[in-house]
Amino acid sequence: MSFSSISHNKGSNKETFMATKHDENYPTVRVTKTVSVLPKSLHPQEVLHLSNLDSQCPMLMYVVFLYKSSCAYQNLSLDSIFSSLKSGLEETLSIWYPAAGRLSLNPNDGKLNLWCNNNGAVLVAAVTNAKIIELGDLSQYKEFFEYLAYKPVFLGNFSEMPLIVAQVTRFGCGGYSISIGASHSLFDGPATYDFLHAWASNSAILNEKGGTELYKQVHERGTLLVENQGLTNLPESGSSGTRAAAIDHLYQLIKQAIAGQNFGPDIKFGARNLPDAGNSNLVLKTFHLSGAMIESLKSKVYGERRGSFSCSSFELLAAHLWKARTKTLGVRKGAMVCLQFAVNIRNKMVPPLPKGFSGNAYVLASVALTAEELEAGTHEATVEKIKEANNSISNDYVIAYNQALDGPQGTLPPMNELTLVSDWTRMPFHRIDFLHGEAAYASPLLSPIPQVAYFMQNPNDLRGIDVRIGLLPQTLNAFSHYFLTNLQ
Repeated sequence: MSFSSISHNKGSNKETFMATKHDENYPTVRVTKTVSVLPKSLHPQEVLHLSNLDSQCPMLMYVVFLYKSSCAYQNLSLDSIFSSLKSGLEETLSIWYPAAGRLSLNPNDGKLNLWCNNNGAVLVAAVTNAKIIELGDLSQYKEFFEYLAYKPVFLGNFSEMPLIVAQVTRFGCGGYSISIGASHSLFDGPATYDFLHAWASNSAILNEKGGTELYKQVHERGTLLVENQGLTNLPESGSSGTRAAAIDHLYQLIKQAIAGQNFGPDIKFGARNLPDAGNSNLVLKTFHLSGAMIESLKSKVYGERRGSFSCSSFELLAAHLWKARTKTLGVRKGAMVCLQFAVNIRNKMVPPLPKGFSGNAYVLASVALTAEELEAGTHEATVEKIKEANNSISNDYVIAYNQALDGPQGTLPPMNELTLVSDWTRMPFHRIDFLHGEAAYASPLLSPIPQVAYFMQNPNDLRGIDVRIGLLPQTLNAFSHYFLTNLQ
């Protein structure tokens, strides 16, 4: 489906409208209200120094919650729900005060800082005649989801970009969507989950108002700031000192990509006659893997030895996806391929980060093989490599990773050889109770790196996992075949 350009008119407590062209499948989404939301209690202005981990992706990341119509809130007006959300956000921003600030560029070192200036978040109300049932399978991404989110125009000046934006849309059937965009420089996944949970609790729509937060929020980056870790010379590659494998592997992939340009116009980053997987034509596809399918794969991989091996669903599915994606993209046998996945470092640091730490607390773990080794190797062997990479994340690894990010940062070219996985299974966003009960689905929107594979809980299958991944249209059938093999 194709939509023309869409625009939100900015304003504060002013009624605004958004007109879009639409195809025959979906009616227009019309904005009725756009307001700035300030903290209920203003915090003294200050500059919060961000860590290098916060600067990896400063753009807004979006998730949309979809709630089917319910008799519990059918008599509530959009204005009533909007008012409750606004009140709850004002209270939440009083505790999570950096979320009401803006990013600013430090002129001395060119790094991003967080200016806690109480400028506030943006909250939007909208209506559409569309019915949620018309959207079909909510686990499958639809371009229409993007029009349920407020997208401020970004002209390159971070100081003008709100760090939290949200839109509540009432559907023609009486259902609702609530979309939230949060700057990745502000929160990582677990912190975003905690923020949204606090906001939903403070909004008290059809629920009793939540109590005090379990942990006091800690916004200062503390030991994650390079200057607080003590600068040391990074050990040379191949030495016994701790290095950040993820950074080393990325550099090797980039060198391989540059060298690959000498192989001819049909060779891109080691692939055979396929366009690169990073282009803008990717199709976002969700594969639902039931608990039974995952257990079946475990049985096929480990057989009667299952009781003597500890293997998480994440580790096994990450290995399976890596093998399927690499085979689908036809990467040269001799080319280096890499799997990278985020690891929560809150309890990996010495001492551990405090409970309630709200910043980015993750690094990438990395496994590298040749495409031939990956294809010839067993699932079991690949799982063991993933375990080793996960277990290698230590306090020293975090320091090396953080220091490696301290230099000038460039844009990583998209690569068929790089498979990225983000594990959301421990963050059941659909359970965040903004309205009455769980959302029918909580869907991530298009991200700056659309080829990332998200592992998510399925609201209707507690033991199952939904895998969302960006694929080239011409590879969709092949990937589906390779990925679903051994799962059915």
